[in-house]
Amino acid sequence: MKYQDFRSRSFFDHTEVLAFGHGLLLEDAPEGFGARLPIPPMLMVDQITLIESHGARGRIEADRKVRLDDWFFQCHFSGDPVQPGCLGVDAVWQLIGFYCAWIGGLGTGRALGCGEIDFSGQIRPHDEVVRYEIDIVRFSNLPKSGSCIAIGDARVLVDSDPIYSIQRAKVGLFRDITYPDYPHPSKKSRGGRMSS
Repeated sequence: MKYQDFRSRSFFDHTEVLAFGHGLLLEDAPEGFGARLPIPPMLMVDQITLIESHGARGRIEADRKVRLDDWFFQCHFSGDPVQPGCLGVDAVWQLIGFYCAWIGGLGTGRALGCGEIDFSGQIRPHDEVVRYEIDIVRFSNLPKSGSCIAIGDARVLVDSDPIYSIQRAKVGLFRDITYPDYPHPSKKSRGGRMSS
């Protein structure tokens, strides 16, 4: 897919989401484009059903089928399988990072935090579909560093029932932070505090 086509799309199917995770979706990605979604099993999205922008605001919606043999049901918990709530939060971060790339941000994505999280339900092995609805309340380019940040408020639903609300989830894209020579030790092989 051409970068211009990527930027104009309003949905992405499962194959395209996987290709983005592997860095194979764009045939002409601009210099500095390093955003990726995680690949399975950490990928928490099957398809992006809507993505749109209205100036500094936007919206992204996505879903994922619940699978009886999902890896987390095997270990969380024995005799009481439930999807960890943190994976729903991570899905929201994944999608906001995708939004940053789709809107034109360059760099590699990192979750930066969130405000209030409220869990009022759960995801079990015989549920069917998890849906993510995120309102991007602010997108900002940081010209000095070449980075960008998006902040969103999200609802997570299972089979149409709202079960999580996440306020002010924040993700940024940052330049020159990738570690492509993993597992070899190199300049980027250690973490620590990031600066924008």
